[in-house]
Amino acid sequence: MDEWPDLPPGAFGKRDTGPDALFYAQPRFVTHIDAGAIAAVTELYREVVPAGGTVLDLMSSWVSHLPDETAYAGVIGHGLNAAELAANPRLTRRFVQDLNTQPRLPLDGASVDAALICVSVQYLQQPVAVLSEVARVLRPGAPVVISLSNRCFPTKAVAIWTALNGTGQAQLVGLALKRAGFARIEVRRPIPEGGRNDPLTALLGRTAEP
Repeated sequence: MDEWPDLPPGAFGKRDTGPDALFYAQPRFVTHIDAGAIAAVTELYREVVPAGGTVLDLMSSWVSHLPDETAYAGVIGHGLNAAELAANPRLTRRFVQDLNTQPRLPLDGASVDAALICVSVQYLQQPVAVLSEVARVLRPGAPVVISLSNRCFPTKAVAIWTALNGTGQAQLVGLALKRAGFARIEVRRPIPEGGRNDPLTALLGRTAEP
């Protein structure tokens, strides 16, 4: 089924049509936003992600930006590079999977207390399918936190993402959350555009309460 019948064909195509697994085969032990934006992500997680819960860190790497002082029952990391995930000390479980070819998550329903996607949602070609899976694995009322900035690998970002400004990108993610069945959606802008730090916008979606 077409997730976006209201958008032109090719909206979620990429300039680099090669396999994502090939593009991410080489580990990149770098951070993709600056220190100020990282601190804002960590503060948001400190506020929203429940201590002692099970966390799903989708499209993760060698760092999860979770607060150091907070303990969790488990942190499940997903990505496309096994070496990066293995180097992430916060992860208690790891799996490699291309969500653009297989959006189904290998997790039980209602088994996760929070899900995170940090500055990576722009690479999803089936965002509604993936976020529907996120909604499935989250417990009732649990949050997904999707953070956005202005950095990306432009050849791997979907076409519509690179055609939009920051406001339009946030609106696109909000619509994807709505179509995936999230009952409540909140937009926050911890770091506005035009400052000294990388801009940061976060969308919080919550599944329906029982």
